[in-house]
Formats: sequence, structure tokens, C-alpha cells
Amino acid sequence: MVDYHAANNQSSAGGVQTYMEQENDWDRDLLLDPAWEKQQRKTFTAWCNSHLRKAGTQIENIEEDFRDGLKLMLLLEVISGERLPKPERGKMRVHKINNVNKALDFIASKGVKLVSIGAEEIVDGNAKMTLGMIWTIILRFAIQDISVEETSAKEGLLLWCQRKTAPYKNVNVQNFHISWKDGLAFNALIHRHRPDLIDYDSLRKDDPVTNLNNAFEVAEKHLDIPKMLDAEDIVNTARPDEKAIMTYVSSFYHAFSGAQKAETAANRICKVLAVNQENEQMMEDYEKLASDLLEWIRRTIPWLENRTQEKTVNDMQAKQEDFRDYRCVHKPPKVQEKCQLEISFNTLQTKLRLSNRPAFMPSEGRMVSDINGAWHTLEGAEKGYEEWILSEIRRLERLEHLAEKFHQKAAIHESWTDGKEAMLTQKDYETSTLSEVKALLRKHEAFESDLAAHQDRVEQIAAIAQELNELDYYDSASVNARCQKICDQWDVLGALTQSRKESLERTEKQLESIDELYLEYAKRAAPFNNWMEGAMEDLQDMFIVHNIEEIQGLITAHEQFKSTLSEANKEREAIQSIQAEVQKIAQSNGIKLSGANPYTTITPESIDSKWEKAMAMVPLRDNALQEELNKQNSNDTLRAKFATQANAVGAYIQDKMEEIGRISIEMNGTLEDQLTNLKEYQTNIMSYMPEINKLEGFHQLIQEALIFDNQYTSYTMEHLRVGWEQLLTTIARTINEVENQILTRDAKGISQEQLYEYRASFNHFDKKRSGQMVSDDFRALLISTGNSLGDSEFARIMGIVDPNGSGAVTFQAFIDFMSTETTDTDTADQVIASFKILAADKNYITAEELRRELPPDQAEYCIARMAPYAGPDAVPGALDYMSFSTALYGESDL
Repeated sequence: MVDYHAANNQSSAGGVQTYMEQENDWDRDLLLDPAWEKQQRKTFTAWCNSHLRKAGTQIENIEEDFRDGLKLMLLLEVISGERLPKPERGKMRVHKINNVNKALDFIASKGVKLVSIGAEEIVDGNAKMTLGMIWTIILRFAIQDISVEETSAKEGLLLWCQRKTAPYKNVNVQNFHISWKDGLAFNALIHRHRPDLIDYDSLRKDDPVTNLNNAFEVAEKHLDIPKMLDAEDIVNTARPDEKAIMTYVSSFYHAFSGAQKAETAANRICKVLAVNQENEQMMEDYEKLASDLLEWIRRTIPWLENRTQEKTVNDMQAKQEDFRDYRCVHKPPKVQEKCQLEISFNTLQTKLRLSNRPAFMPSEGRMVSDINGAWHTLEGAEKGYEEWILSEIRRLERLEHLAEKFHQKAAIHESWTDGKEAMLTQKDYETSTLSEVKALLRKHEAFESDLAAHQDRVEQIAAIAQELNELDYYDSASVNARCQKICDQWDVLGALTQSRKESLERTEKQLESIDELYLEYAKRAAPFNNWMEGAMEDLQDMFIVHNIEEIQGLITAHEQFKSTLSEANKEREAIQSIQAEVQKIAQSNGIKLSGANPYTTITPESIDSKWEKAMAMVPLRDNALQEELNKQNSNDTLRAKFATQANAVGAYIQDKMEEIGRISIEMNGTLEDQLTNLKEYQTNIMSYMPEINKLEGFHQLIQEALIFDNQYTSYTMEHLRVGWEQLLTTIARTINEVENQILTRDAKGISQEQLYEYRASFNHFDKKRSGQMVSDDFRALLISTGNSLGDSEFARIMGIVDPNGSGAVTFQAFIDFMSTETTDTDTADQVIASFKILAADKNYITAEELRRELPPDQAEYCIARMAPYAGPDAVPGALDYMSFSTALYGESDL
């Protein structure tokens, strides 16, 4: 027979051609074995029909039905997916030969060398040649492309069978003939991939016919693999036909390889969906935490901005205690929530970058910057509220002091003015003698002197009332009414005084006699009496001081007052001597005194009584001033204690802030070592908390003592609290950066040496050692790594590492960029390809297919989010997996 197609196979691949030549070395003698020929006829016919039925036809007799070449060409089109030349429809032998030649030419074009097979033999119905041709087709299209662990074709198929059946007892696949006689190998292959279809443990090795029929029936019913062999033929043949067995087993390989691809595709989708679900949960957690924190700030700020004034110092101190409780109890957990919010946000963004997802954009008003802005507003409100409380306490202390002083002076004045109007309006001078009139005139002059002396007190009362009004005293109405009454009465007294003076002066011309001694007594007694009243008023005066200097000033003034007492006592004795002289003259001259001194109401007894009262007040004043001095000394001690602790805490915080700054730049060792060291460092910092609490205790004592200044330190409790919170937040952020670097390293497969190299390069170009670098330094860093950058490319990279346009690049952004540029990640196209496999190459997928191939929770996740498919080939219930896949990667809205 002429080698009809030898000229068409000169360019075939060496390895494949050699194998095909070996397989095409058709054993003519063996083919004549009736048992083998029978097996091949049945197997090859079933194999051909398994493909021809896709075109709606089949064959009955393998050597007869291929003679005209039509079904042979149709078979090749079905199994290759390609179009062959148009067949000739004539019934003549030449038409048939031409059709068969077209089929053989197509086989040869696929790199197959057809040895001793010509179109004439096929047209003549040569069974041996027809079976040989079909075997060649099976080898090329069903077996040649099988590849398992670098082996292919027959060896690959044999290795695949050995791998799949290795765990099963009584199965030892070494070839494609006697290893399959007992049927257990067929059942093992099915059970390995579909354990629900075979009860393997119930099979017996000594019952091969039952085993074979069981495998053939299950494969035909459930796996769509037609029955190509007869159990009796295999069992009754000493050595079953190898080609028939290989053909049938290759159908199992192709049936199960599709399931393996589906499993791989399902695993890829599960991985992508699991990442997406975790990220969505983190987004929901962030939104809830941000919303709760903002709501707490929103509810707290109006309370801090409330400036409702209280009436007493005690009421304001109660507000101060509420504020202290807020600072020490309610706010610290919120500080921790704010820190955790920033950490969660950074971790989420890192995970999104690592999984090639778009960056997370929180809801409007819930960005980290919005949280920080609201927090800044809260702290501003806190500062304003604390300052207002302290100023209100000072104001109320001043008001209470002024109010008490006002009522004290008003009471003294009202006591003095009591009866003065009646005295000034009486007409006693009309019936008095000359001496009595002169006495009344002198008495009136003394009254005028007394009235003038009281002018200062009235002015003081009015000034105090004015100050109470300016300080918004809650009982200003009653103060104003009382002050107005005093002023009105004072005006009336002035008018009445002037009127009585004029009346007495008219009468004085008629009176000549006057008691000079009484007059002198009255003139000297009135100012002395007024001085004593002023001294007693000063000795009883309330005082309020805030430091040692102020109390020492009061003590000095008091000592100066005591130094004048001896001279005042001499004046008292001189005044009393005038009254004694009057008594002496009256006694020596037998004069009967008519009564009290007509020129004054101040009696010697009242002067002595007031003097004794004033002298008794002096030691009380000494004690009060000394107690206040002791109090101020105690307050000064508190200031010193607070200052000592505050200076130590302030220096500690400053040192630790500088130290953590150096640590964040000069990190050595593995990331895990760095993380461990940072957490130990954080624990060490937290061990300093008792010193902060100790300082808070001193601060509480100072506030309770109403101490408002401290010359021993420049630190305030507010500054130190902010510094401490910044220190804790900085440490937490540094730890979070290292954790994110670990996430990046593990997710991207970056080695420790690469991280060291990245860190060394970054630190080299970080000129300011700030943990960030400007764009020019970053460009120099990229060039040093071998990147040749144009302006547009560099602008693209800056858009990645600095999306906010701040002009600075952090180390985390640098390693994210480097890991993204050097590693591979899942893409939307890969996910779409995976869904296409699950959908059996359709452009849509159904809910039933998703539930069959994916875990329940992820299947329902996809079904809930996939839009209905609207393509021309849509069917009821079709879902659009393409738009869903692109949405996972931010290319459209999910």
C-alpha cells in the first residue's frame, strides 16, 4: 500500500511523531484475533457515537458507515471544533475517495503520520484499516494531549490512573489490559471523583463481571460516558485489548478533568469572595465605630458649650466635679476608640491594597480627618469649658465677697441714718434758750461733720452695687433697690441738713452763750468715733487672697494699724479728759448739768465701749490672718509638689516622644522582632501610668484648694494630658505600621532581605529622618533602584503612593508600591474566567450552578449581588457574573 500522506507530515514535532509512529505500527496478526477485533469494533463504535450524537447522528457498522467519507468528516469536525472542506455529495467511488482523502489530509495536518492507511482501503470497507484509522484519531484527539507530571499521552494516562487509584485496596494499575479485568480499577476511578455513586467497600475481587457492569452502568447513567466494552468479553479474554481499554479510560480522564477545572475555578472564586466579605465586615465595623464616636462627640460638645451661670460657688464647684468625672472616667475610653478607629482604617486600606481592591472611602462625614476635626472641636470645647468654670468660680467668689461687704456697709449706714430725718425736722430750737440754741447749732455742725464723714461710705456702697451689676450678680435687683433707697435717703438728709442749718444760723444771732467744752468734746469725739467705726469695719472686713504675697500684704497693713493704736488711745484719753473737765467745773461751781452734751450724741461710755470692742477684734483679726497665711503656705507646698511631678512627667513624655521617633526610623531585626520590641516598649510606657495618676491626684488637690496659678512650672495638666495621649497614640500607630508591613510581606511574598533593602534605601534618602520624604528624594530613591522615570510615569507613581497630594511619601506607601510592582495578584479577568468554567462556557450563570459549585454562604453572597443577565442568549434566572467580577475590583459599582 502506498504511504498516501507521508508528504504531509515532514514538519511534525519529533516527540509526538515518534510516539504516533510507534502506535501506528499496527500489529496485523493481533488484529485478526476475533476477540480483540470484537472489543475494538464495539469500543471504537461507541467512542465515535459519543461524539457523532452531538451532530445528531451515529454509526452502526464502523467499516461500512465511514466508506463514503461523510460521517468521517463530520466526526473530525465535532472532535476538533474546526470546519473541514465541503464534502462531495456524489455516489460514485471517486467522490467517496475524495471525501476520505479530505478527512485523512485533515488528520495529517494535525501532525499525525498515517502509515499504510489509504482512502481506497476505507472506501472498500477494509475493517483492519478502518479500525487502525479510528485508533489513530483516538490517539491524536483523546490521548495525545493528556499530560500528568511531565508525562503525556499513554504514559500520562497510565500515571493519572495510578495516582487516582493508589489509595484503593486490590487495585494495582500497571497497564491497559489485565490490570482492568476484575473491574475494581474502573470502580475506583469513579469513586475517587464521585464517591456518592459507588459503594466501593461492597465490591468483591472475585466477582469481576458484577464489578465491570456496575462501573459501566454508573458511567453511562451519571457521567455521560457510553458503554464501550462488554464485561463478559473482558473477563473471558486472557489479555483484553489494550486500545479498547485505553479508549474507554480516556473518556473517564476527560470527564473528570472538567470537574477538576471547576473545582479550581470554585476555589479561586471562594478565595476572592472570602477576602471581599472580610473587607466588607471591616468597613461595616469602621462605619459603626465612627458613627458611635461622632454621635458621642455631638452629644458631648453642647454640654461643654453650655454656659448657664450658677448662683453660688458651691453650685459651680459641683459642675467642676462633673467635668473632672468626664475627663477621668468618660473620655479615656473614647480616646481608645479613636485610636482603634485609626488603626482599623489603616489595616483595612492595607488589606484592600494587598488584594488589589480600590481604597475604602467611608461615608460622608466619617473620614478619619472628619473624626480628627470633630475631636479637635471637642478638645477646644473642653478647654473653653474648664476656663469658664474657673473664671465663674472666681467671679462668684468675688460676688459673694462684694455682696456681703455691700450688706455690711449698708446695714451700718442704715443704722447710722436711723432717726436722722426726725432729728433734722424737729423744731426744738423755737422754744430753746440762747445757750440751748447755740448748743443745737454746735450739735448741727457736729452732725454735718459726721454727715461728711459718712459720704465716703455712701460712695463705697454705690460703687459696690455698680460692680455687682457689672459682674451680673443674681440678686442685683434687691441690691439696686437697697442702694437706691440709701441714695434717696442721703439726698433727703442733705437737703434737711441744709434747711436746719439755715434755721439755727438765723436763731444764733440771738443766742450768745455756748459751752466751749461741750463743743470741743463734740468736735473731737465725732471724728474719733468715726475712726473707731471705720477701724471696727476694717477689722471685720472679709478678705480673699490667692498667694502668700497678698496675705503678707494684709498682715503688714494690719501691723501698721496696730502701731497707731497707742496714739489713738491718747486721743481717746484726751477726749475723755474734756468730759472730766466739764464735770470738774460743774462740781466746783455747783452747776447742775441739764443732761447730755447738747452738741453730740457721742457719749464717753459709747467711746469706751467701741474702744473695747475694737481692741477685742484685733487678736481675732491676728488669728484670721495667721490662718490664711498657713493656708497659703500649704497651697504653696501643693504647687511645689505638683510642679516637681509635672516637670518630671513632662520631661519623660518629651524624651519618649523623641525616642519613639528614632525607633520608627531606625528599626532593626525582623518585623516580628520589631513588633515584639515595640509592644514591650508600649508595655514599658504604660507602666508609667501610676506617675500620671499621681500627678492627677496633685492636680485635684490644687483645684479643690482653688489654686489658679503656679510659678514653679510652665506645665499645665491639660498640656501633659494631651502629650500623654499623643505618646500612646504614636506608639499604637508605629505598631500598626509594622503589623501592616507584616501583612504586606506575607501577602506579597516579600523576603526579609527585601524589606531590609527597602528600609535601608528609604532611610538613606530620608534626609530629615522624619519617616517621610519629599517627592524629589522619592524620585532619587526610585532611580537608585534602577527605574528610569519620565515625568508622566513619575506622576503616575506619585498618584499611587501619595493619593492625597500631601507631597510626602511614607515608608508604608513605598513598600506597598514596591510589592505591587513586583508581585502578581488576582485580577478581574481571572475571576471572570473562573466563573466561565463554572458556567460551562456560557456568558451567564444560574443560581443552581452557584449553589452546586460554591460553599453555601458564598453562593448566596454571589446570588444576592449579581444582576440579572440581559444578553441575547439569556434564560430565566440567568445571572451576570462579568459585571459582578469587575465590581469586585472597583471597575464599576457593585
